[in-house]
Amino acid sequence: MARAGLTAQRLVEAGAELADEAGFEQVTPSALARRFNVRVASLYAHVKGAQDLRTRIALFALEELADRGAAALAGRAGKDALTAFANVYRDYAREHPGRYAATRLPLDPGTAAASAGGRHAAMMRAILRGYDLDEPERTHAVRLLGSVFHGYVSLEASGGFSHSAPGSQESWARVVDALDALLRNWPAPDHPDEPHPRPRQ
Repeated sequence: MARAGLTAQRLVEAGAELADEAGFEQVTPSALARRFNVRVASLYAHVKGAQDLRTRIALFALEELADRGAAALAGRAGKDALTAFANVYRDYAREHPGRYAATRLPLDPGTAAASAGGRHAAMMRAILRGYDLDEPERTHAVRLLGSVFHGYVSLEASGGFSHSAPGSQESWARVVDALDALLRNWPAPDHPDEPHPRPRQ
């Protein structure tokens, strides 16, 4: 019988807290059972197992991050929107390293389609409308932004920028400036209507 007061939502929130404290890889049903002082079997009335728990935490973090992004973008456009959105990602990764790691968890196609991941992509596309990019260039730009944001915050989290000058904050500001400049001067594809030549045998 499930312990009174123990719910899937409480487990997910506790798992998210544990992820920030100890690392996402340390979040397991047994670790949460110890946190609630219950037997592991008590958790299985609410989650199916370790993978289900980790997936729920990932979805929770994606939703939380999307809510922050939406709030930051309200009333903003162009570089102002780009900067606000970039800072949301960096700040979230710094404040909630375990939850941010959870957002990178691979999800099956059905779960991914129903997750807040679509909101993140939609917000990036909304930002890019201010840069007058059409498809497929807008998709290329979405991938660029995601790669830069994730790459920078991951290197920063691992201490990659902590022992040299200039400081990480200064570099971050310059990175965002550079992204804005690139988006405003996005390179045109070379001969987009011509087929790619076949490689020589």
